[in-house]
Parts: sequence; C-alpha cells; structure tokens
Amino acid sequence: MKTLSLILCAAFSLGVAAEVNYQVVPLPQQIDIDASGKYAVLAEGMTVSYPADNAQMKRNAEFAAEYFGLSAKPADKKKPAEVSLTLGLKNDNPDAYCISVTGKGINIQGASESGVFYGIQTLRKSVMNEQGEVHLPYATVSGAPRFGYRGTELDCARHFFPVSFVKKFIDILALHGINRFHWHLTDDQGWRFEVKALPQLAEKASVRPHTIIGKNIGLRDPANAIYDDTPETGYYTQEEMREVVRYAAERYITIVPEIDLPGHMIAALSVFPHLGCTGGPYEVWGVWGIADDVLCAGNPGTLEFLKTVYGELCDVFPGKLIHIGGDESPRVRWKTCPKCQAKMKELGLKEEAQLQTYINKEMEAFLSKRGRQIIGWDETLEGGLSDKAAVMSWRGYEGGKAAAKLHHQVVMTPTSHCYIDYYQLKNHDAQPLAIGGYLPLSKVYSMEPVPDGLTEEEAKYIMGVQCNLWTEYVLSPDHAEYMLLPRLAAMSEVQWLQPEAKNYEQFLGRLESLRQNYRKLGYKYCSTNE
Repeated sequence: MKTLSLILCAAFSLGVAAEVNYQVVPLPQQIDIDASGKYAVLAEGMTVSYPADNAQMKRNAEFAAEYFGLSAKPADKKKPAEVSLTLGLKNDNPDAYCISVTGKGINIQGASESGVFYGIQTLRKSVMNEQGEVHLPYATVSGAPRFGYRGTELDCARHFFPVSFVKKFIDILALHGINRFHWHLTDDQGWRFEVKALPQLAEKASVRPHTIIGKNIGLRDPANAIYDDTPETGYYTQEEMREVVRYAAERYITIVPEIDLPGHMIAALSVFPHLGCTGGPYEVWGVWGIADDVLCAGNPGTLEFLKTVYGELCDVFPGKLIHIGGDESPRVRWKTCPKCQAKMKELGLKEEAQLQTYINKEMEAFLSKRGRQIIGWDETLEGGLSDKAAVMSWRGYEGGKAAAKLHHQVVMTPTSHCYIDYYQLKNHDAQPLAIGGYLPLSKVYSMEPVPDGLTEEEAKYIMGVQCNLWTEYVLSPDHAEYMLLPRLAAMSEVQWLQPEAKNYEQFLGRLESLRQNYRKLGYKYCSTNE
C-alpha cells in the first residue's frame, strides 16, 4: 500500500481524487457523512498521537503509523497531531470505537484500547486500495461487536504450520476483528506442544512417518491403505509459543489452546503406552478418523500426566479459557478395561460416559486453582457437564442450546455453517482436495448463532461464534489461506453485526473492496462466491 499521511482540507481538489465511503467488512454500525462536502486528505508527512502514559495506545499508534505512513508521537496539546488516538468512548462494550473526521483532524476513540485498534482497522480498510490523494469525508463512523467471543480455529496437529505462518494467520484475524485464536496443538496424528518435563513427548510424538493418500482413510481396510512417503514433523517450543502469545496480544487476540482428552491421544500413547487401556504398542496415526484407543480413565498415571501437561500449558498461555477437547472419544476400551471398570465401581458410576466427566471435573478443579476455565466440545455434555465448563457446540445447535439452558457459556460452531475445511464451491474439481461437505460463502453469512427456543436470559449464555479450519487435507499455508478467505469475512459480520443489520447482497459489494485488500497484502483467497 502506498504510504499516506494526513493533510486537512476544506476545499475540493482540482484533480481526480479517490473518496472513501467507510463501507468495510465488518460493516460499522453507524456511518454518518457530513452533507457539507468537506473532507480531510491523506498525504505524506503527518503524525498520529497517543496518550503518553499508555503502552498499549503507543503500540496502537505504531500500527497506525505503519498502515498509513505516519509517524507516532505522544499527545501534545501545543502541537496537536493530524490523527489522534484517544480513550473515553462511553459504551459498555469494550471493543466499541468511534472515528470522527472533522476540521480539527481525525480522532479514533475507543471504549478501551482494543476499541481503538478496531477503529484503526476500519480506517485502514477504508483507504488501503486507494492511490494518490485520498479524500476522507467529514463523518462519524462507529462500531461495536455483537459478541465478546469472536473466534477462529487452526489445526496444527494434522499438518504443522511454522511460526511465521501462525503470525500471518493472526494478522488475518486482526484485519477481520477476530479476538480469539483457538490453537489446536495435539491429536492422534501429531503432538506439537513442548512439555519440558516430558521432552520425549514432542520429540517423538510430533513425528508421523507417513500420511494416508487422498480419501483412502484406511480405517476399514488398513492392510490396503495407501500412504505417501513423506514424514510430517514439527512442534512449537515454549519460547516460540510465548512469542506467538505476545504477538497476538498486541493485536488484542487471546489464544485458546487445545490439548484433547481423553481421546485423540494416539500420538501421546505412542510415547507412553502404559497410559492406554491395552498397553499398546501404539504409533502416531497416519490415517484420519476416530481411534478406539484413548487414555485409560482408571489409571492414576493418567491424571498425573494430564496435570503435568496442562500445568505447563497454563505457564505458556495466560488466557482464561483452556480447551480440553472431549470430542470423538469412544468408550469401547473402557468397557473391557479392568482398571476403568474398577474406577467406575469405586465412584459409583453407572455408565462409561461418566468416566469422562470424572476426568473433566478433576481437570476443572486443577485448572481452576490456576484461574482458568475449561471449555470442551459438546460431547462433554454426555456424562454430565462439570460445574463451570463452557461448551463449544459443533454437532449442530442442540448441544449449545442444552448447555445454555443449564447456564453454561457457549460458543456456537456447528459444522453446517462454521467448518471451513469443507469445499466452498460446488465444483469440487476446481478446488484442492477437501475433507468433504459444501459450505459456500452465503451459508456462512446466513448463520444466526442464537437459536430459537432459548429464553432471553438463556440466550445471554451464547458468548460467541467461531469458524474452524481443520487440516487433514490442508497441507500448506497458501492452501490454509484459500480455505479461510473470504469465508472469514462472512463470519466476521456474523460476529459483529446484529441480525437486522446483515444483508448478503450488500455484503458482496463490500467484499470486492476487501478482496482488493487481500491482494494488496498478498493473501491467497477464493475469488468466486459459490
């Protein structure tokens, strides 16, 4: 993007100039353009100011300076800047912002530092595509998101993505007003989280010798499965993850790390086979699907292992929510395992699903002492939800509705609207291989996160909505970006706008400008809508 800064003008330019309309994605709640025809002009050499005693606002100013070609400086009443960043917006929503373009300059005010950041992003998207002199009509532009939790998930267990791409992914989220990065770190096919007390876990369980080719998943007929000959390796050191945490926090994004329990643990069992019901041997899975082998619920070493792992997870990730997975965990091994059956008898449990709740409650108590709250997939409801657990509803809306009725916090992420590992075009042959399904842009945009059947009080427990990018068939950063964009744009409007403010046809018009933003930034994206 051509570097720009600010000159204030109250007259029309004699030459051709681009005039912005502030119609970006996600759409601001209010765009009131002054009828006077007056405008500010962005040009080189001006400044952006911030409160001198606020480090977050200084970082915001540095972002604005980078985006617009300005220089950042502390606020000075004697020498006011052309662009000023301020706090004090009266709005109960901490992410609310208001951009005022007047004869006194441009002011971006927020209800908090995050609100200022989102105002900067709105202005950035408004001017990014323009060349030469850019007119900013005198206006008031304001916005505030509908949901406090606005998430996107990236699965780095099935295929490993380098730290450089994880940071780029976070930049993409920031552009769209997303504030939660759900980082899926472990699964049957790979363990990507370094545990310093158990170094062999990452060193060995991160290595998958080969991967099933295409749609031949190999579960029903493993003897005839066809594999590639390319090992999949890689894990994140704790130092690298702390750097990602810092990078995300500067962009007002909190990381929600996920380490699955008690299922999706084949990679860990390959290193610690005694923690499985059969004792193994196990090897890191090279196929996709659901494994019968899970952590042994009756082995006291299981909880010791989990507390070691999650204790270090808390040391790295300071966010309140810790994702424990809990999905796709068969209980067939528990039914025949003497240790598991003995534990059921000891606890007076009637069904194996309650063993999972037992583990969840133990981990909830452990994490609560560290000031954390567990969140899990909707299968965690099946044996009885632990006391303060939040639920991520992926198998449709019903799990989320049930949790909300029980007054548990809910993030809606049903496959029908939120699984962006699905094909986004009807013509599958025109796209890279995907896991299946069909989720076009319009279907994402049509999502209503608060389902019918909830009272007004129960609806308050729907704290947010999230889209998920699983990577069984996503092998590269370019492919991940293609699957993400522009469906993330549709999701951002679901997260930010009230239902009555959504209009798909109008969104498509604004999306074309956003696609130009993508090109400016070098992002890969799908150029077709259906």
